[in-house]
Amino acid sequence: MIAIFDQDKLRRLLKDFYEITHIRITVFDENQIELISYPERVAPYCGVIRGSSQGYDACMACDREACRTAAKKHRTHIYCCHAGMTEAVTPLYVGDVLVGYLLMGHVFSFQSYEEGWAVVAQRCRNLRLNTEKLRDAIFQAPLIEETYVRSAAQILHAVASYLIMEHMAALKEDLLAVRLDAYLSAHYTEKLNAVGISDYLGIGKTQLYELSGQLYGCGIAERIRTMRMEKAKVLLAGREDMPLSAIAEQCGFQDYNYFITVFSRVVGMSPASWRKHHNEMPEQEE
Repeated sequence: MIAIFDQDKLRRLLKDFYEITHIRITVFDENQIELISYPERVAPYCGVIRGSSQGYDACMACDREACRTAAKKHRTHIYCCHAGMTEAVTPLYVGDVLVGYLLMGHVFSFQSYEEGWAVVAQRCRNLRLNTEKLRDAIFQAPLIEETYVRSAAQILHAVASYLIMEHMAALKEDLLAVRLDAYLSAHYTEKLNAVGISDYLGIGKTQLYELSGQLYGCGIAERIRTMRMEKAKVLLAGREDMPLSAIAEQCGFQDYNYFITVFSRVVGMSPASWRKHHNEMPEQEE
């Protein structure tokens, strides 16, 4: 069984949630890998934290642990993240099968800025951050009451139920599809081609192209390219300290110039321009 997400419908639903609550919301798959968020950009203070490698790793580890806890509870889990922000995550089940998670986060829920800053500064003291920049971002964040957070978490639970009911996340029973998706997820940053993938699956190239079209709505090469571009965006947004050459390598491009060419063609701007645009983009924009 493999989970298939309708990302167009999901994005519209996430946008509606954000416009009602003004809290960022994210969909993760069953492996705690981020699929889609609204808005794409994290809150400014989270951007400062994720700007360091230690902060980024801490955020990723915190998300994974929260998802695991929610799955064990089989219900919405409200918690305080590693940096002191309030978040909530709801597991997504199709029948009895866990297919993903819905997370709302980056909520600055304190009685005052001074109280919140004291907590955040203490929790982030070992992350090698720009303390002054973090403090400025904290004191510009909206203060959100605990009762508001709990109400938003109830809406989050309702959204999770609705997206399952409307088949925005569904299971596909197809052994070949499961094997293909698992293989691409594990190897998409490596050197892949249709012949090698076909040999692994024990099918012909024509059947591979048909399977890719049914599963992803595009050819196999385009699917691999999309996965690499999404990984590049995550690294560009979350790892401001990582050089573009290192990002290219982690996304499966040995030729740095080719990475820039592909990214520019697919995304519409160079990696450096996208990173600058993303970091300067107002939080409420898409």
